[in-house]
Amino acid sequence: MSVPDFSQLMLPVLEFAAYEEKTIPKAVEAISNHFKLSLEDRELLLPSGKQRLIHNRVAWAKTYLAKAGLLETPSRGIFIASAAGRDLLKSHPEAITLTLLKTYPAFQEYYARSHSPGDVQAPQINRSEDRNISTYGTENDTETPEERIDQAQAELLLELKSEILEQTIKQTPAFFEQLIVDLLVAMGYGGSHEDTARRLGGTGDGGIDGVINEDRLGLDRIYVQAKRYAPHVSVGRPDVQAFVGSLVGHGAQKGVFVTTSSFSSPAMEYVKHLPQRIILLDGSGLANLMVEYNVGVRTSRQVLIKRIDLDFFDQII
Repeated sequence: MSVPDFSQLMLPVLEFAAYEEKTIPKAVEAISNHFKLSLEDRELLLPSGKQRLIHNRVAWAKTYLAKAGLLETPSRGIFIASAAGRDLLKSHPEAITLTLLKTYPAFQEYYARSHSPGDVQAPQINRSEDRNISTYGTENDTETPEERIDQAQAELLLELKSEILEQTIKQTPAFFEQLIVDLLVAMGYGGSHEDTARRLGGTGDGGIDGVINEDRLGLDRIYVQAKRYAPHVSVGRPDVQAFVGSLVGHGAQKGVFVTTSSFSSPAMEYVKHLPQRIILLDGSGLANLMVEYNVGVRTSRQVLIKRIDLDFFDQII
């Protein structure tokens, strides 16, 4: 089965810690075994890639139970069911839901605080962000806060990549060549912006648009072909073959073919069996690199997430 959402994990977590002190890693292992999760499901990561999904969900299930007073934390990293938690288990609940947690005053107070706008005016958000927070704290909420943040970020990134390609296609060939220059320099190729600009663009030499230094000393060179195509026009094998032919004519072993669209399956299959090292960079890959290296994009908003520093509170005075 797939990884249960964190609300489905609250009852198993409470049952697991009913009479013995437990830790999150042990809870993750026991609950993974309980739900017969596959190795693939156990290793599944959050979209951010920073934490395993099952670990994140078990941890948030434990947090919600603790906020309701159903779990106690006698020492760092340790938790066990409280008297209220054991009383709840004696009633044999079918599940522990947010509605049930809201019957506990401690959780009511926590819920009210976490949903209070406070004295700070809420920032303006777009519709994609609103979709991700609209069910927060309801019975339909099956995602942890980290999952909601990652999902919103993924949606915003997808829209940003689409806008990048849309704007790039509208520009002139000269602009596209300069964009490639800016990106390659940002990635560390070409030695300097001036040197890269001199080597890339306008050569038009037998299917090659430019050549750049792979390193600052110019010990090796990479040949570049750039095609600014509309999304529905893919680059086929003949175009890639012509590029490879030009590389052979120059005695070159490395090349990058960049396009704003995509490559056909025959084109991608063709480069797999070549002695030369040919990289096919499609529109999605181009947009990803532009975002990663801050080419054509700017930061409009940052969200800073802070966590408790338990080492600070463990100091002995």
